[in-house]
Amino acid sequence: MRVDDSISNIAVIGAGAWGTALAVHLARCGHRVNLWTHSPEQAKQLRVQRENAKYLRGIPFPENLTISSEFETVLTDVEAVLLVVPSHVFRETLHQVRQILARRAVHFAWATKGFEPESAMLLHEIAQQELGEAQPMAVLSGPTFADEVAKGLPTAMVSASEDEAEAQYWAGVFHHANFRMYTQRDMVGVEIGGAYKNIMAIATGLSDGLKLGANARAALIARGMAEMMRLGEALGGHAETFMGLAGLGDLVLTCTDDLSRNRRFGLQLAQNPGGADEIMASIGQVVEGVKAVKAVKRIADRYQLDLPIMEQVYRIIGDGCSPQEAVQELMARDGRPESEQE
Repeated sequence: MRVDDSISNIAVIGAGAWGTALAVHLARCGHRVNLWTHSPEQAKQLRVQRENAKYLRGIPFPENLTISSEFETVLTDVEAVLLVVPSHVFRETLHQVRQILARRAVHFAWATKGFEPESAMLLHEIAQQELGEAQPMAVLSGPTFADEVAKGLPTAMVSASEDEAEAQYWAGVFHHANFRMYTQRDMVGVEIGGAYKNIMAIATGLSDGLKLGANARAALIARGMAEMMRLGEALGGHAETFMGLAGLGDLVLTCTDDLSRNRRFGLQLAQNPGGADEIMASIGQVVEGVKAVKAVKRIADRYQLDLPIMEQVYRIIGDGCSPQEAVQELMARDGRPESEQE
């Protein structure tokens, strides 16, 4: 349900595939949208071509979408700011916008998935540190591919905030005939689901790259779900969140469709185990699961959590373990009740 039918002025920070897709969608909803890119050259190219030919070729920009590489220009007179930048530059970007945000009350959200690599912190923890707990904030997540959102195909997401009005605001501005946004309060669970599914997408990509079959893929998704819940509940997330869009929905999407760059990374890594850097370069976008698995390993060690699939993905990426050896390790584990959590 749309909470407020008025037009909003919204700044979208980040002009990758996902940021561009969300900016295009918001503009189609009738909002005035300012899209920021870190590159003056890219800003000029986007203004001239009126499309993001690098990531979303053939998707024209609505007239009410403007582009700039200057924060002051993009953030002038906006009432809402949406961050869509990679997790490893999330804090840095907040540093750049927080003084401008502090001048007036604005709605604030992010559609970034992952952990801060250096600290293994969740992104809402970083936002609270940088902006203060008085700043209303929301995280937007769910089973989404940028290409399909940009094309206007049916999509559902979740807006999570401890402030119900903030969650409702973002649900309202995104509402469209083919776009449904649900609301909830479990920011931790939504963030864990959005980050952990990338690790599982690498795992299923590895499995399919090794031609282990549909049985193995289904088992990885199911047991990956159990790991996601184990981690999420240890950090304070709610079990029911992981059965929703930001958990199960996003997990199934990224593990089963080759539009997922994390899955594609896994597929290629199965054939070229030592070529992680080369594969990421060929994909041309951030593979969040590579950073997420290192952060989750630190968290799992801290809380003494048993996350066997994550451990094997970490061994392949971080320790040079062969995918075949990782599979053998998983299959050699002792049998136990399925419901057992340790």
